[in-house]
Amino acid sequence: MHDITLQRLSADDPNIPIVARWTFGAWGHLHPGLTLEEAIELTKAECGSAAVPSIFVAMNGELPVGTASLVADDMSIRSELTPWLASVFVVPEWRGKGIASALVQRVEAEVLESGMEHFYLYTPDQQALYRRLAWQEEETLEYRGETVTLMSRQLAQ
Repeated sequence: MHDITLQRLSADDPNIPIVARWTFGAWGHLHPGLTLEEAIELTKAECGSAAVPSIFVAMNGELPVGTASLVADDMSIRSELTPWLASVFVVPEWRGKGIASALVQRVEAEVLESGMEHFYLYTPDQQALYRRLAWQEEETLEYRGETVTLMSRQLAQ
């Protein structure tokens, strides 16, 4: 992870369109009708100054290479669960370098700093990564046309 820094994204950050393009490209199909322009505005709206919502970006110097978010609600059919780790994305050529793990751990630190101990995620295909990071599988379910695993993480205070 040499030379990678993690920083909180602010609503006026010049990297917002890049981050929005990544997440829109990866998960836009789960939100039929959403345009890239709307995704950029939604990304700006998720840039809180602390706790929920927050977006973090992994930077290699001036180049953004990954992102992860902490959001109040990421699964409409499980709206009773909060908060959520969401939108963990690393640029393909930067994968395998520990960046996703570092981003997840940064979000975990944010959860703890906020006084919360439990949070959630869902993934169609990254269960092994999250299991390595001490996440527990809760259930497998169909969500927006995909089979996904709902996972949770209990953080020790």
